Amino acid sequence: MSTGNDNAQNMIELRGIRTQFDDFIVHDNLDLDVRTGEILGVVGGSGAGKSVLMRAIIGLKRPSAGTVTVFGEDFYGANEEQRLSIERRWGVLFQGGALFSSLTVAQNVMAPIHEHLKIEGELARDMAALKISMVGLAAEAGAKYPSELSGGMRKRAGLARALALDPELVFLDEPTAGLDPIGAAKFDELIVNLKESLGLTVFMVTHDLDTLHAACDRVAVLAEHHVIACGPLDEVRRTDHPWIQEYFAGPRGRAALSAKTG
Repeated sequence: MSTGNDNAQNMIELRGIRTQFDDFIVHDNLDLDVRTGEILGVVGGSGAGKSVLMRAIIGLKRPSAGTVTVFGEDFYGANEEQRLSIERRWGVLFQGGALFSSLTVAQNVMAPIHEHLKIEGELARDMAALKISMVGLAAEAGAKYPSELSGGMRKRAGLARALALDPELVFLDEPTAGLDPIGAAKFDELIVNLKESLGLTVFMVTHDLDTLHAACDRVAVLAEHHVIACGPLDEVRRTDHPWIQEYFAGPRGRAALSAKTG
């Protein structure tokens, strides 16, 4: 199936992707496009390879076949310098925030600023403070350690670090997992606002049906080693596939739809 649109500019293009661990195949002949300026939600059952796919795009799990094109560049065909240049243009929020526990929030946000931009001192602190503010954290959160933060605050701190280098593209891995419904809804709203104000493109792995309704422009469904459906949510949820019907038409799917339309 074609998951792209020749009339839309694509920030990410995946073609013929195959990932595996020894003899266990996760993806096989997977194609997917992520359009510039959209929030793409990636869903699938347990073991479908949602996070593995994200890791394949960002260089943490090299595919055994296929091509990963980001910003028009063949990521795995690039040399080290070219890949570093590509990586500076994206930010990543891993599950749970993945903050350095021995660093304060501000120091976590400054880490990529020090590493990639070679900026130190007051300017780096000011840049970190701006990112902390952008994700809705109070200024005093910058001096706190991850262990002193709530789960929602840790995710926002992780997002601030993902935004440290002013990326064009942001990867989010289960950003609302573990949050209560109110916290999750506020995080969804934050993502949409940042996407609109900063012109971000967002690749979001999620299982949260409310997030799909509230934040995503399109949804890609992983099953049977590849993308079985990709499009606007209303279109995808009508796809005649057993997993899709169970996921979207089950009790939680009906509740999410009712909350969206109620």
